[in-house]
Amino acid sequence: MEQEVFVPVPAERLRAALADPARVARAVPGLQQDAGTEPVAGRLKVRVGSHTITYRGAVRVSPREDGAYAVEGDATEVRGSGVVKPILTLWLREAEAGTTLRFEGTASADGRIAELPSEAVDAAVTRLLNRFAANLAAEAAEAVDVEAVDDAAEDAADDVDEVDDVDEADDVDAAPAPGAVFEAEVPPAGLEDVTGPGEPPAEAAHARRTMIGRSAEEVDHAPPRGRYAPVPAPQTVVPNSTLRWAAPAAALVVASAIVVGRALRRRG
Repeated sequence: MEQEVFVPVPAERLRAALADPARVARAVPGLQQDAGTEPVAGRLKVRVGSHTITYRGAVRVSPREDGAYAVEGDATEVRGSGVVKPILTLWLREAEAGTTLRFEGTASADGRIAELPSEAVDAAVTRLLNRFAANLAAEAAEAVDVEAVDDAAEDAADDVDEVDDVDEADDVDAAPAPGAVFEAEVPPAGLEDVTGPGEPPAEAAHARRTMIGRSAEEVDHAPPRGRYAPVPAPQTVVPNSTLRWAAPAAALVVASAIVVGRALRRRG
């Protein structure tokens, strides 16, 4: 049999996919891989006309010295004793905007598939090879996308590293050198607005005027004046409660004596 399939993928990408058994296994349409077996091995359902036959087997893809690939396989019916053994040669021929895959080879088969019409068998094999070529091209294209994403991520990481290096260099340039001394002393904010340039505060001037003509000893021992003078302690003496009640009582005694005196004078 012979079959050609064109795919819009470079031949180099297809060769990289064929060199990876796991990607070859994913390219086989409908393959259900068995755990613990070689990559391209498992169960495969093949539809021939109105019949479906399930095979269990393996396929091996190996490069040849002439640049082609040898595709060999063997499969046995899951519900029967029929055996299929394909022996194919796969050629990759570069074409405009892609690659042409050419399959050449033979296959021996017995069992249920041998009882079916040859036209139906040829159509099933052609459909299987076309889908395998399309899946292999998708695997190759997906690898290209992954590599592009990885390259973009590496470029972004390099850009971030460069930005970090520039920021660190700017920080080093902006930071003062160790032990550096600033010659000019910056006054606190708002000091010029309160005192004015070269003008002493009003309280300092008043104190200076009051101290003119006084000896140093008097100045040292004199109590501060103005807003800094000591505040006298508040009066805490409370009048005696006895005096508060004695004054009214004395007034009452005096008034009583006056009344008694008047009454005695009238009797006399």
